Amino acid sequence: MGREAELLRIARKLEKMVARKNTEGALDLLKKLNSCQMSIQLLQTTRIGVAVNGVRKHCSDKEVVSLAKVLIKNWKRLLDSPGPPKGEKGEERDKAKKEKGLDCSDWKAETGLSPPRKKRGEEPKDRRDSVGSKSSASSSPKRPSMERSNSSTSKAESPKTPGSPLTPTFAPSVCLLAPCYLTGDSVRDKCVEMLSAALKAEDDYKDYGVNCDKMASEIEDHIYQELKSTDMKYRNRVRSRISNLKDPRNPSLRRNVLSGAISAGLIAKMTAEEMASDELRELRNAMTQEAIREHQMAKTGGTTTDLFQCSKCKKKNCTYNQVQTRSADEPMTTFVLCNECGNRWKFC
Repeated sequence: MGREAELLRIARKLEKMVARKNTEGALDLLKKLNSCQMSIQLLQTTRIGVAVNGVRKHCSDKEVVSLAKVLIKNWKRLLDSPGPPKGEKGEERDKAKKEKGLDCSDWKAETGLSPPRKKRGEEPKDRRDSVGSKSSASSSPKRPSMERSNSSTSKAESPKTPGSPLTPTFAPSVCLLAPCYLTGDSVRDKCVEMLSAALKAEDDYKDYGVNCDKMASEIEDHIYQELKSTDMKYRNRVRSRISNLKDPRNPSLRRNVLSGAISAGLIAKMTAEEMASDELRELRNAMTQEAIREHQMAKTGGTTTDLFQCSKCKKKNCTYNQVQTRSADEPMTTFVLCNECGNRWKFC
């Protein structure tokens, strides 16, 4: 591994030289490579040939280029002749084993006789660390994939029972309504259930002694009889009833429905403005009156002037009125009308 690490270090240096376009010192590195005994395994693991070839292409020094060509030529011969590398590998193994005090014949005999003696073979284990790490890294991702494939096959095979269809089946949603209030349509039944839940939004519904499921069924039936369909218009109508009945700022609507002051047929047809709370109605009326007061300005009663410029048409043909919209001690509001484009604005 020491020789492999040295080759990797040289390869990195050569690649940096090529990237920086400065090959100074490349000749010394190539001479080291020329004196180094190379094997196919080292060529494949270190990819030193790629680095040397890069130097050959980008270097302008003839001596460096010629030495790089010699190295590449020798390494190609090594790759093309499979016989010698095998012998070299065998010689390397024999040398390593002899250094550890083991002979090839002794190694085979010991491995066959007693497993504990395998501890003396730590050198082959170290030599195969790089290969073993690669194989473990490549085999470890395969285990989840095999598990996924097994799980997917088991999931695919599970529906293949004689009594179940191949298509996935879904359990129907649990309906809490009594059978007498079911319509047979899942959409309508769900709407009845949600209307009933809206009527039961607060615990005070028990004080009225009303069957909320029955009342919700009547409300839904009036809506369905009017629209004759469960389309989007039907769903929006039901949704607006539910939201208004559950509105905590408008408890009087739900209480009036529970007490019978508002019948099921009436709540089914009421508009959003009619279902709104008293506070919201007052706010809407105030806003409407303010809008009317701002825009009700007689064109003939105004004064024509060129003191104001319209922000739209940029012309100064305008008519203005001054109205006391607030208290007497407040300044009057000036309403301006552009006689050219009809644009209106106000200021105090």
